[in-house]
Amino acid sequence: MLIKTILNKTYPVKGFVYGKVSLENNVVVVNVTPRKNSRAICSVCHRPSPTYDHLKERRFKFIPLWGLAVELCYQPRRVKCPEHGVKIEKIPWADGKSSVCEPFKLFLAHWAKSLSWKEVARHFKVSWQNVFESVHYVVEYGLKHRCLDNVKALGVDEIQYRRGHNYLTLVYQIDSHCRRLLFVGKDRSVKTLLRFFYRFGKERTQQLEAICSDLWKAYVKVIKRKIPECVHILDRFHVMKYLNDAVDQTRRAETAQLKHDGYEPILHKSRWCLLKNKRNQNTSQLARLRELVQYNLKTIRCYLLKEAFGHFWTYKTRWGAERFLKTWITRAMRSKLPELKKVAKRLRKHQDLLLNYFSFKERLSNGIVEGLNLKAKLTMRKSFGFKRFETIEVALFHTLGNLPEPPATHRFY
Repeated sequence: MLIKTILNKTYPVKGFVYGKVSLENNVVVVNVTPRKNSRAICSVCHRPSPTYDHLKERRFKFIPLWGLAVELCYQPRRVKCPEHGVKIEKIPWADGKSSVCEPFKLFLAHWAKSLSWKEVARHFKVSWQNVFESVHYVVEYGLKHRCLDNVKALGVDEIQYRRGHNYLTLVYQIDSHCRRLLFVGKDRSVKTLLRFFYRFGKERTQQLEAICSDLWKAYVKVIKRKIPECVHILDRFHVMKYLNDAVDQTRRAETAQLKHDGYEPILHKSRWCLLKNKRNQNTSQLARLRELVQYNLKTIRCYLLKEAFGHFWTYKTRWGAERFLKTWITRAMRSKLPELKKVAKRLRKHQDLLLNYFSFKERLSNGIVEGLNLKAKLTMRKSFGFKRFETIEVALFHTLGNLPEPPATHRFY
């Protein structure tokens, strides 16, 4: 079978013909010529126009064949458009001045989901810029053609993308039928989240039924201002994180105090047996925990109160959960544990948001968001970070956006 026969089968181009195929320095060069009596298309108005002259030959990178690079060789025409004057013709397999064919862009973008962009460039003998251009092309098409209707539940969270206080605000759709990234914003300020609602649209915002977030002041303020009628749920994951932080800080302070007073370091190497869920602990950690519970320590009292709070999530009704929460807050405030008292005050201040967890039948939480955040961090870690925000945005949408892809006559993977 001839190579041009394979190309005609997998990627036919209307108005053009695959011609002579040659091998030059381990590169398969395929000459492309216009079909006889066909007219060139103006790149501005996309209308057939008479040919004005021809430019120099250009080569376009195509999908490799049997480990050999493939290039399409074509001499572009300039057209004399009645409306726009002399313009270069529209080339159907490449966009603008790009030297990469559109099927090759889809091919590179597909592999960029599994490998780092540098690895994709090395394996397929292209530049890193070619890979970025390909992913950007797919993401740009996906963002233009994605459907944002029927979004009922959102999850808002932030991740750190550089050393220091450099954060990204991520907004996800967390409906049961669709979980995807909707927005990436630089920083975690009020303006960042307001930018999302501006892009999302007023009509779609009014249709939201629930939104899940932590207690970051900027997020709480914007949500209260933009969607006051929506059920705002205080995330279960972050509530338990606050309690775990209280236990850990209490343990550190008490360990230092015991060491200063000359007592045996009982709490030494006990961090994870106090913080991990019992279901995830191994045999040695469970044994260590049974040993620690016998002592009357501040850390153990803090740990037992944290474990007691876990029953809060088992309630079926809002009034039952509210009664339990009031009892638990009273116990925490009387415990004489400063770190736990801070958490108790925080929960009492925002108890309406916390109890909203029981107002929504699907029991939403940011557990889904944390799982997606893990994938986002892996995307950045895979390439050892990105220098520009635009690159990070494109990479995250490509991995987590669940975006529609450009149409193709044949899938090469």
